[in-house]
This record gives sequence, C-alpha cells and structure tokens, in this order.
Amino acid sequence: MEAFALDLNEMQRRPLEEAHVALLRESGTERRYAAGQMIVEPGDLMDEFIYIEDGEVELLNPRTYERDVVFTMGPTQFLGELAFLSGSRWQLPMRAVSETRVSVVPRERMLELMANVPEMSDIIVTVFAARRRRIFENNESSITLIGSDDDRAIRRIASFASRNLIPVRRLEIGCPAADAALKEAGLEPGQRAVIWGRDKVVENPSPRGLARYLGMDRPLSGEDTFDVVIVGGGPSGIAAAVYAGAEGLRALVVEDQVIGGQAGSSSRIENYMGFPTGISGADLCFRGEIQAMRLGTKFVMPRRVVSTRQKEDKDFCLTLDDGEEICAKAIIIATGVQYRRLPMENLEELEGDGVFYAATELEARFCRNSEAVIIGGGNSAGQAAMYLSRAAKHVHVLVRGKELAKSMSSYLSSRLENDPRITIHYETECTKLHGDGCLDAITIRNKSSGDESEITTPSLFIMVGAAPNTGWLEGLVELDDKGFVITGHQEHCPSPYATTTPGIYAVGDVRAGSVKRVASGVGEGSVVISSVWNFVNS
Repeated sequence: MEAFALDLNEMQRRPLEEAHVALLRESGTERRYAAGQMIVEPGDLMDEFIYIEDGEVELLNPRTYERDVVFTMGPTQFLGELAFLSGSRWQLPMRAVSETRVSVVPRERMLELMANVPEMSDIIVTVFAARRRRIFENNESSITLIGSDDDRAIRRIASFASRNLIPVRRLEIGCPAADAALKEAGLEPGQRAVIWGRDKVVENPSPRGLARYLGMDRPLSGEDTFDVVIVGGGPSGIAAAVYAGAEGLRALVVEDQVIGGQAGSSSRIENYMGFPTGISGADLCFRGEIQAMRLGTKFVMPRRVVSTRQKEDKDFCLTLDDGEEICAKAIIIATGVQYRRLPMENLEELEGDGVFYAATELEARFCRNSEAVIIGGGNSAGQAAMYLSRAAKHVHVLVRGKELAKSMSSYLSSRLENDPRITIHYETECTKLHGDGCLDAITIRNKSSGDESEITTPSLFIMVGAAPNTGWLEGLVELDDKGFVITGHQEHCPSPYATTTPGIYAVGDVRAGSVKRVASGVGEGSVVISSVWNFVNS
C-alpha cells in the first residue's frame, strides 16, 4: 500500500467543498439515527454514500463491538473506504454516539457524481485510500482466517487475499485467540475457518467463496449488454478499463485470479516511468484498478471465461466457468500468459506446498532463513531473486542457457551477478523434486558436465517460458502456432490490435509479436479503446 502514504490525521482534514455537499443533498435523502443505533454492520453491502450532517459516529472493533479508536467522525465527514467503488461490503461496524443526521446517496448515483465532478472524486478517493491503508496497518479487518501455513486451502485463500490487497486477520490453529474466535462463532476449537466479524462463518472457504462474500464476485445474470468486456486484469487490461471508463463505455473486467496478472506478482518494477524508486506490480495495478472503478468500469473475480460465441445480432456471448453468460458488443483479449509447468514427477502434488509461480510477501514467508530456488532467467525471475534474497538465507537461480535471458533488463542482471546472497547456476536444470506432502529438496544437474547435486529447500519458484491463455478463443479468432493471438491491420479495421473477427481486439502479452513489458502493455490497453469506441458507436 505504499501508493497511499496519507496520514490518517491529514485524511480527517479533507472535507468536501460546499458545492459538493449541495450536490449530495440534491441527489440523496436525509436519514436520522438515535444515540447507540448501528449505522452499518460488517458484511452489509456498501451500496450507499453516507455524509454526516450533524451528530457523531464511532468506529467499532468488528469482534468486540467496543470503540476501536479514540477519534470519532462528525459533521462534514463521510463514511466508507475503497470497497465503495466496487460495491463490496463494509469491513468495520459503525454506531451513532449521539443523535445523528446524515445525507445518503445511492452508490450508482454517487459514482455518476464522482465521474462528473473530478475535484470531489479526488477528495473522496484519497480519503478512502487512506482508510484502506489504516485497516491494513492496524490489522483491523473484520475477516479472520484461522488455519496453518501447512494447510494448502488456507494458503490459497491467504494468497488470494494478499495479492488482491484484501485485509485479513490471520490466526494459527490452536492459539488462544483462534480458539476464542471459533467459540464466538459457534465452532469447535482446532478447526480451520473463515469468520466475518464475530460470528458469520464463510461456508466451504475458498478464494471464490471469500470473493463472493466480499461482493467482488457478483452475479451478472440480468445485466444489460456491455459495450466492452475486457478479459484479463493485468496491466493492459487495467489500462483498457481506465480508458473505457474515461470514454463513457459501459465496461466490465473479468479476471480469473488476481488483479495485476503476472506483473502483480513482481515485487519491484524499477523501469516504469514516473516511479524513480520503483513500485511493486501489485501496487501499480491496484492504483489502476481504483482509477478504473472511479470512472465507472466494473470488475468481477475470480471468474474465468471458458468459451465465446457470436450471436446473430453480431454481439458476443461469453460463458463463465460457472455457466453464467454475459453479452458484449466488443471484446478485448488481455489474458496475458502463464508460466509453463515443467514435466517433473510430483510437480502437481507440490504446487502450493513448496512449488510456487509468484514471489510475493506470502510466498517469501516459506523461505525465511532457508535456501530458495528460482528456475528462469527473465525479468520476473530476476525480480523474484532480488526480493526473496531479503528473507532467504541464500537464493539459487537456475538458468538453462549459458547466460541470463536477453530479455532481462541490464540493471537487473548486473545486480544478480554481483549480489553475494544470490548464486546463478548456468546450464543447469532441476531434475527431481523431493518431499512427501511438501517440498524438502530438489536435485539439479549441470547439462554440460552431467554432475548432479541436491539443494535442501522448502521453496521452488518456477518462472520459465510463457504459454498464452487463449484456449477459450478456439475457432473465434486466428492464433499463431504457439497460441498467441494474431493482430494487425485487417480489412474491417486498421487498428494494430484488431483480430480477424470484427469487434474483438487483443492487447498485451497475449498478442503475437508484442513486447513483453508492463509499459508497452499499458500503452496498448490505452490506445485500443479508440478503435473499440468507433466500433461500438458505428
């Protein structure tokens, strides 16, 4: 959350201007609360913007319902945080201290006002962002995740939450706090659970279940036809989402894992213009997501498009992994690529239990004070090595060739080669994984000499090659022999991002011949919207 370094006290001094308040009163209704009356509960949908006219509101601890902090909110202030932009749920309960009068504006109307009055939007988004940061830093989330780091299901949920910047409170099974939380929720001690507030239990906990509970994975049935559906939430997809919203297009982003894609797992991007000290991929993409939501673009996740067909009226129908269907006048393919899986025995069984495809704060916990191994010689592998070297005793980078990939930035390869905490093993491959239930060690072999050795490690990061995510496009657009989408000047459209099917465009890493860089992906996602706008409005 380094993007939002606004102090909470400074945040408190950011009232809306009188002209903005007049718009709120004109667009909303008045509501009164008696002293001691709850205004919001954890888990309530954040479907209203609440502005305090008179009175006093206190924030409560979501588990004890005691006052959470010393300060309260009063006239000229408003409730909420970033979840308001996506229509998610309230994290913290709030209660009227004294008789309180508020102006309430429905969320959709408020988003219209924010889009039309950017000065008002700037104040609201800044305050919302500072509040989200405070929830993170003070561990105030209403979501309690109880489980062990050895539990794959718990790790999947924690990873999903961490990579999507969802604040959660984590407790180890068996600790007094965990047992107390389980008892309060009516559960037996010693079991894993996801609990909302004091006693709301998320059944069959999973990333999808958590997202549905949060309101991030909302049902789409009954939605009108979107102007454009953007499939993929990496840098190119997010950039397209920002510009689609700015151009007034009714847009939806469908992402099957986490906002940010592969770039979101990069611990530090140092060559993106405007950030001289670097920025994490997750934070960069999080900024873009907020910007797009502020402009009216909708996001749903984790949802996956499994097939697409064109209807007789030329609109497109996309089928999601749960059978739900959505319709759009145009489609932007921004699904990027995924790291290739290596043909090794036990790989699938150990994925998530020592074998990883991203190096974030969560994965770094598993290699603290131990050896970590990375397979790959590109930028992502280099960034992961630099990041993990802060926690691991030592980092080994296995490179198939005689040198680091030509695609690796010079500054990064130089750092790797000169860092005493990192050893690069050239012409080396991993031949075997050891471990029953979780990774214990790996066997490596030098391809030139044939010598084999073993590295004791609890964490292996695979970052080799790239396979495009285009299986859902079979028969709809032309692909090259590797599965990348062929784009270029078509008879029906001069755009370099047009596919062989009118109304479908491809941007970013999934596009054949694209430059695999965050900046170029952002550029493509931004530029393609002009062609989409022309198509939708033709």
